[in-house]
Amino acid sequence: MAVTPVAPIELTSFLESLNEPHILCDRNYRILAANEAYRAKWEGQQKIIGRTCYEVSHRYAVPCDEAGEACPLLLSLRSGQRERVVHLHHTTHGERFENIELSPIRDAAGEIAYFIEKISPLPVARTDEHVRGLVGRSPTFLAMMALVARVAPADAVVLLQGESGTGKELVAGAIHQLSRRTERPFVAVDCSGLAETLFESELFGHERGAFTGAVTRKIGLIEAAAGGTLFLDEVGDIPLSIQVKLLRLLETGTFRRVGSTELLQADIRVISATHRPLSEMVEAGSFRQDLFYRLNIFPIFLPALRERRDDIALLAESLLPGVSNGRTLRLSKEALSWLRDYDFPGNVRELRNLLERACLLSDGDEIDFRHLPTGHPGQVLRSTMQKGEKSKLTDTQLLDLLGSFPGSRKELARHIGLSERTLYRRLRLLGA
Repeated sequence: MAVTPVAPIELTSFLESLNEPHILCDRNYRILAANEAYRAKWEGQQKIIGRTCYEVSHRYAVPCDEAGEACPLLLSLRSGQRERVVHLHHTTHGERFENIELSPIRDAAGEIAYFIEKISPLPVARTDEHVRGLVGRSPTFLAMMALVARVAPADAVVLLQGESGTGKELVAGAIHQLSRRTERPFVAVDCSGLAETLFESELFGHERGAFTGAVTRKIGLIEAAAGGTLFLDEVGDIPLSIQVKLLRLLETGTFRRVGSTELLQADIRVISATHRPLSEMVEAGSFRQDLFYRLNIFPIFLPALRERRDDIALLAESLLPGVSNGRTLRLSKEALSWLRDYDFPGNVRELRNLLERACLLSDGDEIDFRHLPTGHPGQVLRSTMQKGEKSKLTDTQLLDLLGSFPGSRKELARHIGLSERTLYRRLRLLGA
C-alpha cells in the first residue's frame, strides 16, 4: 500500500495562517495538507489528505488535462511559474465555478517539489446560471470564464463578441457580479432597439423643454447605472452621430443631458457586446475607429455552441427544469444524440427554445427523438444557403423556421435574404 508523503511542517503551518481555502499537493497530484478554510468546505464528508486533487474536486479518475480540461499543475510544471485557471468543481453544495491559483514550491536543489493551490469560489448565482445557460466544462468555455474572472475585479472596459444567442448579456452580468460594483445597478441597453432620434435622450437623459414632448426632466441610463455597470448590447448598431458622444464619455468620464450645459460625472463601468464584425465596420466607415479602440480594451470571445459540443448535454439538462413548467422530464439517449449532432445556429437560445417546444409535445416523463423536429429548419436553411437560394424556402420550411428562429422577424428576413416587407407579406398570406 502506497504511503502518502508527509507535508513539511513549515508549509502546513503557512497554509493554516491563510484565510482562503488552500491545499498543498505534490508532483503526483496528491493532497498532502489542507488548511481549515478548505477542510470546512467538505464539512467532514470525505477524506481529503492522500487523495488526488482531481479526484476530490472533479471526481475524475485521471488528471484534468487527460479529461479535456486545463490542468494548472501541469501548466505550472511547464512554465515554472504561478498559473491561474477557472474550473467547475464538485462541492458539498453542488457544482461551482472556482478560480484556481497554483504556485510552485522549489526544494533546495531548485526543483519543483510541491504546489500550493488557492481556491476562490466565483460568486455567480448558480440557480441563475442553470436557468439561463451559463454552464459548461469544455476547454473553450472554461477559458472564457477564466478571462471573466480575471477582468471582473478591475474597472476595465470589456467588449464581448460572439454570435447571437451565445449569452453575452449573461456573461456581462457575471462580470458585474464578480466586480466591486456588484451592489450597484446593472443597466442593460439594447442599442438595436433604439431609434436614432431617441438614443441620445435614453442614454444621456434630457432637460425639460429640450425638444417637443420633453415636459419634464428625464434621467438617462448612464445616471441610472451610477456606481454600477452600463451594458451596451449590440453596440455595432449605435448611430455614428451618437458614437462621438459615447467616445467622449469613455475618454473623459463626463456627459451632458440633452438641452443642458451642465457637465456631469459618470461613475460607471462600461461593458459592450456585439455579434457584428466591428473591425470590418471600421474599415467600411460605419463605426468609428477611435471608439472601437476604446471599447476593445479587453475583448472576450464567446464560443458558439457547436464549438463546445461536449457542453450540450450538460446545458440541456440544466435548462430543462426552467422550461418544463414544473414537470420532471429527462432526455432520452436518442434525443441527446440528436442535440449533440445539431449545429445550433441560434446557440444556447435556440437550444432552450427547442427544449421548451419538446416539453409541450411530450406527454410522458421523457423527451425522445419524436419530440424534436425532423428535417430541422436550421438544417433546411443551411442546405438552402449552400445552394445560394436563401429566398426560395417553401411555405412549410418558412413556417418551421419561424417557429424556431431565435431572433426577431427583421433578423429572420435578413438571415434568409428577403426584404422585411416580402417576409411579412408571405407570412400574412400564410396566416402567421
